[in-house]
Amino acid sequence: MKKVTKLMLVAGISLALVGVGNSGALNSVTSAASAPLKVGRVEAAAHGTKCFTVAVAVVQNGVIVAASLDDYQFLGTDVATGVPNSDKDFGLNGYKDPNVVLASKKANAKYYSEHMAEAAGSTVSYDKNIAAVEKFATGKTIKSLEMTLSKKSAEQVVDAVSGATLVDTSNYLKAILDAAKAAK
Repeated sequence: MKKVTKLMLVAGISLALVGVGNSGALNSVTSAASAPLKVGRVEAAAHGTKCFTVAVAVVQNGVIVAASLDDYQFLGTDVATGVPNSDKDFGLNGYKDPNVVLASKKANAKYYSEHMAEAAGSTVSYDKNIAAVEKFATGKTIKSLEMTLSKKSAEQVVDAVSGATLVDTSNYLKAILDAAKAAK
């Protein structure tokens, strides 16, 4: 919503500078501000075959105004907190191994980040990596994000997203793009 507020402030200042006599400018600002917010959500395999990603995008006039990502993976009960009801019927009757739970990597960012550092030498925590990807997508049009993903290699996408070092950065952005396209 901060972006919408900023948009309204910029639009108001612009109108003050050009004068209210320009009804075309007034109409375009009014229609931009009144455009509905649409929300899209998809599940994806952005990071290999051992977890799944949930991506959410809020879209207004073809612009991604907010994005959210999280991965879910089975992690040990000794190191991770499971999703809701992991300690109730869902988990007790559903998990094959009682020593693992389905867990959000964001909710368990400290543990998962330590694991990334040990296994892959990562110097950026999981939650900060994901936040950088979300920030990169926010403010982009669906078309511009689509072009970025089609014109750049996976390595170039990692370099383009300031603060993200995830090898699967392009896959996370693709998940956000898919969510944006699914927005209703």
